[in-house]
Formats: sequence, C-alpha cells, structure tokens
Amino acid sequence: MATPVRAADTPFAVTVEAGKSYYWCSCGQSSKQPFCDGSHKGTDFTPVKYDATRSTEVYFCGCKATAKPPLCDGSHK
Repeated sequence: MATPVRAADTPFAVTVEAGKSYYWCSCGQSSKQPFCDGSHKGTDFTPVKYDATRSTEVYFCGCKATAKPPLCDGSHK
C-alpha cells in the first residue's frame, strides 16, 4: 500500500491536553481515527507524533493528503 486510505472528507476536531503526545494515523486504516491503532503494520506507513504544547482544540487531517501532517491544511477541499 503506497497511497493512504482517505479516512474522512473533513478534519477531526480534537481537544488536546498540554504535555500529552498523540499519534496520528497516516495510513487511513485505523478504526480509531484520527489516531493510530497499529493497522499500518506491514505497510510503508508509520504514525506521526504530535506533542501538544498547550491545551486547545486542533484539527487533525482526515483525508490524509495534508502537506503539514498531522494537522489539516485544507487539502480535503
């Protein structure tokens, strides 16, 4: 699998907690979108670590086409 699966047509709004790490699914196969559940095993994909520097709402990419992983850059439009 060289192309990620489009998991959603819109970003995932998630409230993150300062000091916590999150692992974004880059393959699109995770059943726990937008986060990794290990479904990428056996592919060339790896999860992308996101370290929250403050508690806030962020938008994780759902289409898997962002140029700024793991955050949405509007590529789904």
